[in-house]
Amino acid sequence: MNFEKLILSTLKGERTETLPFIPRLDIWYSANKINGTLPPKFKNASLRDITDELELGYHAVVPLFRDFTNENDDIDIGLGIYRFKAIPYMVELHNVDRKVTRFGSGLTEVEYSTPKGKIKTGVVYDETMRKSGASLHVTKEHAIKGIRDFEALAYIFENAELKPNYSYLAEFKTSIIGTRGVAVGFSSLCVSPMHFLLKDLMAIDNFYYTLFVHPDEIEHLAERLNCYCNNIFEIAANSPADIILSGANYDQSITPPDFFKKYIAPDLKKQSKILHDKGKYLLTHTDGENSGLLELYLQSEIDIADSVCPAPITSLTLKETREVFGGKITIWGGIPFNIVLEDSMINYDFERFLDMTFASIGNGDHIILSIADTTPPGAKFDRILKIAQKAKQFGPAGI
Repeated sequence: MNFEKLILSTLKGERTETLPFIPRLDIWYSANKINGTLPPKFKNASLRDITDELELGYHAVVPLFRDFTNENDDIDIGLGIYRFKAIPYMVELHNVDRKVTRFGSGLTEVEYSTPKGKIKTGVVYDETMRKSGASLHVTKEHAIKGIRDFEALAYIFENAELKPNYSYLAEFKTSIIGTRGVAVGFSSLCVSPMHFLLKDLMAIDNFYYTLFVHPDEIEHLAERLNCYCNNIFEIAANSPADIILSGANYDQSITPPDFFKKYIAPDLKKQSKILHDKGKYLLTHTDGENSGLLELYLQSEIDIADSVCPAPITSLTLKETREVFGGKITIWGGIPFNIVLEDSMINYDFERFLDMTFASIGNGDHIILSIADTTPPGAKFDRILKIAQKAKQFGPAGI
């Protein structure tokens, strides 16, 4: 089955031969592969082998953040700088000295010395996280502790050099994904400079305290990061990818509507126009509590709300979200992760919930089914197969 065509036709609002089911299986696969708990038939299989055998789409939206080329590609993760293979740009820091200290616990500390002062980061990626299938780190020490760190932080990014890095993404798109899906180009988990400060560079409580007490200073810092953020998106937008991921992990409590409207929505709208002018699509990772944010997604003119996780994990049902989007935004997700866990839902309730989900999507336009945020390592394999079967039985989708 040509899942690439299915996805692109769904985004265009065209009728498709079937309802696409493209589950995110990377964490499920990695954890079970490491722990030797893959289904016996697939104990030596790659993830691509499994999706091919099961006739599922290959989910290539969220990248593998630890798919490194070199052992030190992770040293600047505490600054929100990633260097995994598929990233379409390279970041080089100039006029900055690093002191890197690695601990057996999985903690990596980096001290950055600049002409404007020093800052320090600390991130953890340990064996427990690896066995869980996770590829993202946990931040233990944020770069910015207070406004005294603003000058050094700004200096680092004002002296950063960005270069396109399209070769692996192009190969991944053609040789690995092919028609199994779409290789989504990664821009950043942060849409705007202020979002960057909130998500990667400061602890949440410290960020909002600083925004309240020192609004002029933090907004000025954001202005100084603007060039760096814009350049990242420009390079990603010009990559071989047809869909670009920008921004992730919104939530009513962390990125409340007023904050989102002022500091995130304008940048998303600007990015969507850039991509639309190129015939491309903007995807943003909307995996949190979206109450109060749906209308702002519409105003931002995004194309794909990725990883929509409905009730009972969040307060909004899939039907409610679709009603607000009105066919203007494609939902990628829609199935809450807890229903594939036996200890969260018995088989009878799973079957009922699945029937309700399929009844709520109408003719199936503008939806790419997936387990949101991701398929957990403990998912019952038979339930994944059942969702796939129901998607095939749905028949043609769309107008």
